[in-house]
Amino acid sequence: MKGLFITFEGGEGAGKTSVLAALTERLKEEGYDVLPTREPGGIEIAEKIREIILDRKHTAMDGRTEALLYAAARRQHLVEKVLPALEAGKIVLCDRFVDSSLAYQGHARGLGMEEVLQINEFAIEQCMPDMTLFFDIKPERGLQRIASNDAREKNRLDVEKLDFHQKVYEAYQKLIVRYPERFHVIDADQSFEAVQEEAMKQLSSFLIDRNK
Repeated sequence: MKGLFITFEGGEGAGKTSVLAALTERLKEEGYDVLPTREPGGIEIAEKIREIILDRKHTAMDGRTEALLYAAARRQHLVEKVLPALEAGKIVLCDRFVDSSLAYQGHARGLGMEEVLQINEFAIEQCMPDMTLFFDIKPERGLQRIASNDAREKNRLDVEKLDFHQKVYEAYQKLIVRYPERFHVIDADQSFEAVQEEAMKQLSSFLIDRNK
């Protein structure tokens, strides 16, 4: 049986990365074959591209360059890691995917969501997630979390102005309307335990429905 491709999306400080790690362990305990990964990154080539994209010194990077680098990292990650795992029947939990590019580069950078989608359609060849968990938190709250978390990696996107992050949030709201069957919204402005439980509940329900 082909595996499941589940993506985790949200603005900066939404907590999705921590929840993904927790859900990976819980699903493994329940006997599922789970592969956690992230974008950009997950494999050597894509991790090197990640370093270039997120380097805080690279403030001169053009928006289209950024979008193309994300798409390149996505392509390599997909063919080298995600697709083989899906063919092997694994559940792939991926921290960010194409929706991030539509939100960050398409809308927030002003490149156009349709234009960025076209770039990514070439990269992903119709491989879209089976389910997307969106961790919903207002940008102001997410950025407050980042500022108070000294252990968290601070990257080039974290230092963008609030207006940029508000545009990212707006874009995700558009995507939720556009893909209502795929998106499942989690209230991320709760305790970590509460967010984790809500995410696990939605994920478990999805897995049960699929196995009927």
